[in-house]
Amino acid sequence: MDKRKKKYLIGIAIVLLILVGGFFLYQWTSQNGSNQKFRFAKVERGDIAFVVTATGTINPVITVLVGSQVSGTIKALYADYNSRVKEGQVIAQIDPAIFEAQVEQGRANVLNAQANQLSAQSNLENAQANFAKAEVAVADTKRTLDRNRPLLERNVIAQATLDTAQANYDTAMAQREVARAQIGSAKSQVESSKAQVEQAKATLKVADTNLRYTTIRSPVSGTVISRNVDVGQTVAASLQAPTLFTIAKDLTQMQVDTNVSEADVGRVEVGQGAIFTVDAYPEKTFRGKVSEIRNAPITIQNVVTYDVVIQVDNKDLKLKPGMTANVSVQIEHKEGILKIPNAALRFRPEFTKTKEAEEKKKEGLKQMKSPTGEGGKPGRIWSFSKEGKPVPISIVLGITDGTYSEVSAGGLQEGMEIIIEEISNKKGTTQSSAPPFMGPPRR
Repeated sequence: MDKRKKKYLIGIAIVLLILVGGFFLYQWTSQNGSNQKFRFAKVERGDIAFVVTATGTINPVITVLVGSQVSGTIKALYADYNSRVKEGQVIAQIDPAIFEAQVEQGRANVLNAQANQLSAQSNLENAQANFAKAEVAVADTKRTLDRNRPLLERNVIAQATLDTAQANYDTAMAQREVARAQIGSAKSQVESSKAQVEQAKATLKVADTNLRYTTIRSPVSGTVISRNVDVGQTVAASLQAPTLFTIAKDLTQMQVDTNVSEADVGRVEVGQGAIFTVDAYPEKTFRGKVSEIRNAPITIQNVVTYDVVIQVDNKDLKLKPGMTANVSVQIEHKEGILKIPNAALRFRPEFTKTKEAEEKKKEGLKQMKSPTGEGGKPGRIWSFSKEGKPVPISIVLGITDGTYSEVSAGGLQEGMEIIIEEISNKKGTTQSSAPPFMGPPRR
């Protein structure tokens, strides 16, 4: 029994030693990171589109505000919301009674002015006749005076007779000057009457124009978007023309006015393609092209944006004015290129963090001084060596769509597995998220 007890105790001691040794081995391996696991992704070949995103509002290409140039009461309406109208079509009528009366008054004033002109012309002709009569009287009295002078020298007539002839001549001369002045006055009256006629005609023209303005016609062919008045409503056009209707010229062609930030507007060019969605049709994608980049800045709360206009075909009339569009302008698109998840670029093993922090400044200076190729920037990803340890791989990156990035240079091949996340059982944390799959590296 003693031997059995000794063997039993020895066995228990061996088991305890094994357990204690296993515990310390576990602790040691945990401290050295042997319990770490990684998530991987494959280097793929595919397409990447670099886009600039923005929000915008859908508007008609041409919108016309139809107003009234005269004040009055709306007598009738001949168009309503969504009405199709043609250019020149009557869409509203302002009560024309007052303006018709003004036209009749203007016509009467023209007739009166024309009558005054005829009277002035008659006075001119009368003055001209009086002047001619005065000319005859001057000639007659001059002949009499000229006859009497030699007769007086021969003492045929008395001095009084010559004096009378001289007085008659002087009177005729004075009367002629009066007649001449009357002609000038009559001519002035004629010119004044002519001006009054023209003034009366101009007043009549204004009244007639205002009368025509009481009939509101559509300036373009299109669709009525809004109607801002009702029958019986009084419109006042004393300060500015009130808007009665808003007409979109052609709803089959629309435009999206987008607010692109100043950081992105330099990448946008006329002719680039764009896609967008609207809340009314979340499952449908609409396509258009950049037609204009307006230079006027739009500043809201110190944020500067620019209006990038995108032309859109709207033959099915699904897009309506005022809709909010979520726009993506395609800046660059590449097909069949090597690409990697952006999560791989964010991954760094735990044991490299301290060293990288110390070398960050040096690395940044080197990147600033060393070119990395046309349009590329340096990057670093991690893979496994043959010894099963994470090793860094330097690459040159191209365009990115926010999820994947182009690999324009570096030692990567299609199908190669790279690390995108490290999972530590000890800490229960991860370094990255959204992995494509999980598992050990396969070689």
